[in-house]
Amino acid sequence: MNAPDNPTICILGCGGFIGSHLLGRLLSDSSCRVCGIDLTSAKIAGYLSHDRFEFVELNVHDTVAVREYVSRADIVISLVALCNPSLYTTIPLDVIDINFTRPLELVRMCAEMGKWLIHFSTSEVYGRTVSSFMPEESRGTVDESRYVLNEDTSPLVMGPIKAQRWCYASAKQLLERVMFAYAFEKDLEYTIVRPFNFIGPRMDFIPGVDGEGTPRVLACFMEALLKHKPIQLVDGGKNRRCFTYVDDAVDAVMAILNHAEAAKGRIFNVGNPENETTIAGLAETMIALYRELCPECEEVEVEQVSGRAFYGPGYEDSDRRVPDITKARERLGWEPCTALEPALRATMSHYIREYREACAYGKAG
Repeated sequence: MNAPDNPTICILGCGGFIGSHLLGRLLSDSSCRVCGIDLTSAKIAGYLSHDRFEFVELNVHDTVAVREYVSRADIVISLVALCNPSLYTTIPLDVIDINFTRPLELVRMCAEMGKWLIHFSTSEVYGRTVSSFMPEESRGTVDESRYVLNEDTSPLVMGPIKAQRWCYASAKQLLERVMFAYAFEKDLEYTIVRPFNFIGPRMDFIPGVDGEGTPRVLACFMEALLKHKPIQLVDGGKNRRCFTYVDDAVDAVMAILNHAEAAKGRIFNVGNPENETTIAGLAETMIALYRELCPECEEVEVEQVSGRAFYGPGYEDSDRRVPDITKARERLGWEPCTALEPALRATMSHYIREYREACAYGKAG
């Protein structure tokens, strides 16, 4: 690594989706020591006995307790977020608190101690797109290049205050601005990652099995497939997203660690522009793959639902979000390599292995 020799890395949120994959890579492909902090270790149980890993069962927002572990580390990686769209319109105060107020203390701590902070933000900070301000009949005339989002030049445009859907994006954006200000005034060493729809094994949950509420779109579709329920397309599924396989995302983090001087003080889009699809297209692909993986499955129904009915009042969406990854290519030598279909196949195969029996039991019960 282009950081201190055999550095100690403190990962906040090591037991989650991204954290579990990053932890595995760090322990297998580097000589660093890792201290991981989280409230659960279920997804990382296989690493608990590793001689270079220390797991600390702790609330990552307990600033006093976390301080001790940050002080021992050379690098801090923050993966903690409340990033479920169904929560943005239902518990916005918690969303703002967990995505801005609490991690603000970590930023201050890293600046004070001189730690390199690698912070996971979100592609949501880009907010609305240009076409959202145009009449429906004119949206097809927007220059395609305006949809490609650049870390340093694209505007970050949120919706009105009453559209609480933007509380997450606004909280994340403000924390980025605080980090930039701490670098300017207090010499904070930071790198910001803006993820574009990471997918892979161990992401999210299935309601009624290992979680409650409404997960993100891929898990929602998997729940419908596994429980033989209709797939619900919000507002026709016309919005587009670029889905990025988690192994490619972890490659990007490793590239950041291996190119420290090129990465510090920078923001990086981490996404796969080649994997863009409409949400309706995502549903079609997943249905086809599910029939292949589970040939005996029943006919899958698709139904339309409004954003207001699905998420509640205050919901808005971005119609399209394509990452410009030029900076990651040029400064880090990183390139995503997993196409959408194999990424979905691997993710869905995991869901089927882990949840099929439980979902079938729930149906029977």
